[in-house]
Amino acid sequence: MPVPTREQLLIMTKNEVLLTFGYSTLAHRVKNIKFPTRDESREFIVLVQNPNQESYVFDAPKTQLVELKSKGVAKSRNAALKYASGKYLIFGDDDITFDEKGISQLIEHFEANPECAIILAQTADETGTLRKSYPNRKAQLTKYNSAKAATYEMMIRLDAIREKGITFDENFGAGADNYLGDEYIFIADALNRGLKGVFLPVTVAIHPKDSSGSDWGTRRDLTARAAVFSRVFGMAAPIFRALFLIKSRKGRVGILNAVRFIFGR
Repeated sequence: MPVPTREQLLIMTKNEVLLTFGYSTLAHRVKNIKFPTRDESREFIVLVQNPNQESYVFDAPKTQLVELKSKGVAKSRNAALKYASGKYLIFGDDDITFDEKGISQLIEHFEANPECAIILAQTADETGTLRKSYPNRKAQLTKYNSAKAATYEMMIRLDAIREKGITFDENFGAGADNYLGDEYIFIADALNRGLKGVFLPVTVAIHPKDSSGSDWGTRRDLTARAAVFSRVFGMAAPIFRALFLIKSRKGRVGILNAVRFIFGR
């Protein structure tokens, strides 16, 4: 099936907002946001984490500004869930550049598959190289294949997520002590409540190479990852932590750190 053109997408919406872009940023980084093409089918929300009430200039036309007096990307994502009015929602950061063709492909899949609530796609870096190892074909999301998810690779069906009361766990993600895993926990919670998701080998955005994953192997990193496994798997977490270390291609962490990680200490 061919990817719908922008004109076809506009006709599909019939004056409703088809897609909300929810950008999370900080006060001093607002100016870095690169917005995609605007049209009547799209809504843009910028969620600024500004606990220190820093001054900044916001002059983006036809864009809703939501200023948060708190810090933490999960809180920002939850605000996007609250304020978005689109049929679908995609999450952005201030260093993301979205791919129009990829966005259209994700919307096409949602329109053809009303039972699908979450789509994970893939991201390339500035050179066009995929940022990590992705499946080379469509795959149903499970708790066992979604741990590497990034929020900016995720598009959701908003009414399905709201109906099940799914939100981001604010104890995880950038700005929290457990500075990663908020996306994975979000997906796991959705799957646990009966929603369905899929991975599509579609590039939806460009993102710089550097990320929070570069701290791999540090005590802070392992502690945060251990907490994520506890949140998702409960009492069975040690088993999955051990399997993660065995399968991980990130490099060795040493025997002592491995034991601490497996037992969540």
